[in-house]
Amino acid sequence: MGYTGAVGTELLNILAKDSTFHKVVLIGRRKVEFDDPVLKTWEQRIVDFDHLSKHTEDFKNFDIGFCSFGSISSKVDNQTFRKIDHDYVIESAMLAKEGGCEEYHYVSSVGANKNSMIFYLKTKGEIEESLARIRFKRLCVYRPKVLIAERNDFRIAESLSKFFLKPVIVLAPTALSIPVLDVARAMINNSKKSSIEAIEIVDNATCHQLSKEEKKN
Repeated sequence: MGYTGAVGTELLNILAKDSTFHKVVLIGRRKVEFDDPVLKTWEQRIVDFDHLSKHTEDFKNFDIGFCSFGSISSKVDNQTFRKIDHDYVIESAMLAKEGGCEEYHYVSSVGANKNSMIFYLKTKGEIEESLARIRFKRLCVYRPKVLIAERNDFRIAESLSKFFLKPVIVLAPTALSIPVLDVARAMINNSKKSSIEAIEIVDNATCHQLSKEEKKN
């Protein structure tokens, strides 16, 4: 889920070249036309997120779920943001779990905290808590810092962050930022690792480390 976003797009590009996963299914609100010949062969399941109970079959028989689904908080009101980012994600995850999915990878945010005074971070923290309650055999939550990506939409806060943090990003690239490609690589590489932890919180530095593991092989 979330395959049209910055991280999701990179996830698709990596998966298209990875033979580890014998089948990839995309679940979203609309059909996307791809140029890549591999992506064209993948199944797309179009669902109505306001009526997910009608789509139980679409979430069955998956081993691993990847979710980078979310809205742009600056473009919607708080109620809509929570519905999209929390309700849609949690209801989808519950259906996936009921359908047999044992492992779930979710892109959250640095600073996620259900007790935060900042609505965005509070919502992200509540999402993490709700996902934990679903009790996947393995839940991996990624908390990247400033995402470095070429976006079609202009986000002034993110752009200003990149401008003011540019010297730090250059001198200490793992400290305050991470390319979306590296977040995607971290998710894929981590999904191939075994773990005894039921819930893993993957911080920005660990995302950088995980993203490099495949390059060493």
